[in-house]
Amino acid sequence: MKTFEFSLIASGLDPEAEGFADRFFEAGCDDATISFQKGHIILDFAREAECLDEAIASAIGSVAKTGANVDRVEPDPLVSLSDIAARTGMTRSAMTHYAKGERAKEFPAPIVKVTSPTPLWDWATVARWMYENDKVEKAVALEAEIVKYANTAIASGDISDIGNDLRQHREEYAKELEAA
Repeated sequence: MKTFEFSLIASGLDPEAEGFADRFFEAGCDDATISFQKGHIILDFAREAECLDEAIASAIGSVAKTGANVDRVEPDPLVSLSDIAARTGMTRSAMTHYAKGERAKEFPAPIVKVTSPTPLWDWATVARWMYENDKVEKAVALEAEIVKYANTAIASGDISDIGNDLRQHREEYAKELEAA
């Protein structure tokens, strides 16, 4: 087993209600730190599981048992060059060179704030490019894709079979990475 750290952002429950924290503990969130920020319930998990998709799916199930709405999984899938540097252990300068095409070709284009001085990239796309260019381990690209896929499922409102959906997507994506 490995310990995976991630956050679930949730809503729909009053943090001032009696037994708020107990509700999460009793639902299986005893491995999460709970806080309330800007109208959102933040659950910072350190969950043991065989793989990230299993950890996320079980955490989503636990949070759903409380009656809260799961809004998304973090770490945030939108990243700046500084975020990319921090997640990969590389320097911000190296990321700037990659983004400008000075160190390697075909670095992914930003997807948000494209014309601003602080553009944002899709982390799953960048992680895959970094893996394909031998800059990160396969696990980094796979985990980035799992978070992205989980957020897509949450946004669609279809988390009824999130565990199987995430597992199947992980297996398919792992094969896709191997073929690349």
